[in-house]
Amino acid sequence: MDPGTLIREYLTLGLRFDRVEDGYVDAFTGDAALRREVQNEPPPDPAALARRAAQLQAELPAGLAPDRAAFVGAHLRALECAARKFAGEQVGFVDEVEAYFDVRIAKGDPERYREAHAKLDEALDGTGPLAERVQAHRAAEEIPPARLEEAIHAFSSALRDRVRATFPLPERETITYEVVTDKPWSGFNYYLGDYRSTVAVNADLKQQMSNLPRLVAHESYPGHHTEHCRKEAGLVEDKGQAEQTIFLVNTPQCLMAEGLADLALYAAVGPQWGSWATEIYADLGLRFDGDRAEAVSEATAALADVRQDAALMLHDEHRDVDDVVAFLKQWLLVNDERARQMLRFLSSPLWRAYTSTYVEGYRLLRGWLDARPDGVTLTERFTTLLDEPLIPSSLRSG
Repeated sequence: MDPGTLIREYLTLGLRFDRVEDGYVDAFTGDAALRREVQNEPPPDPAALARRAAQLQAELPAGLAPDRAAFVGAHLRALECAARKFAGEQVGFVDEVEAYFDVRIAKGDPERYREAHAKLDEALDGTGPLAERVQAHRAAEEIPPARLEEAIHAFSSALRDRVRATFPLPERETITYEVVTDKPWSGFNYYLGDYRSTVAVNADLKQQMSNLPRLVAHESYPGHHTEHCRKEAGLVEDKGQAEQTIFLVNTPQCLMAEGLADLALYAAVGPQWGSWATEIYADLGLRFDGDRAEAVSEATAALADVRQDAALMLHDEHRDVDDVVAFLKQWLLVNDERARQMLRFLSSPLWRAYTSTYVEGYRLLRGWLDARPDGVTLTERFTTLLDEPLIPSSLRSG
């Protein structure tokens, strides 16, 4: 099979997954005729999709360069596993995550969680139970709903100026922001192709001042929107790598993208982002304690593994739901309602593994950025993540 045929077959296969589970294709900016062709087909059989994914893997490298063959192969393995699950096959949770995201997961260390609580206790000085102080801090940081859209645009503008000077973007790139309600997520990037995104921010979740800069960086500059734009310009337009025109959930793309996006504020502003954010909020007439926000954020980062532990408890250890809720409440210092909201996402057949993209993605990419060779800047290293067709194995091997 020649490279062009194999890539077209890969795209066709990926588009068929959207017929099995609406939303499996997060973005497709390729040939509209191919998408119409797939939409007009009879509904696909998941078992047949699994067989086709295996057949295409057997064709590799099919004349593709090693990095492209590795990228396509990893995604075909993820699709094969997903199709087998759609067909009713039982797949162990750890094996499922590994097939989807090219990482092997294990439970975190409760000692790290205790240390994080100690740091939170220090950052949130005062008396009373730590959970109550954390929840009071979160409530005090809520952005007034009437000011949310203004604050989003202020951070987007500030980040866009920084990013365009550091990670150049096509002149015509644009983002449209929407404040929405009744969604399960905090923010979402809908990449539309031709260097355009719509970013939706959920007003129902009471956006917090310390989180908004990270959210805008994550979804926009230099996160998801920036990555999509640079890959469309470099890999698709310049190099003809059509496999980059499709973005599929539960694939290694997701782990790389979420890890990159969670590091976007770090790459654009640096670890001392609090004073920068304080100035922007001050221009809006809002008071923000940047130093405290940095301390709380640093402590909370060590609790990232808790949600993955909860998924392992549910799906690998088959623990009682109430035990998992208690675990989330204990370590994440949330109330019962919030813990059960988290549980709904972790219990979703489609999304149950997705938490690992954030946990393992941040861990892998942050380690790779910080282990850069002498003479290589953070900007140069982050640019590689934005521009190259990498998978987790690529970072582990180099």
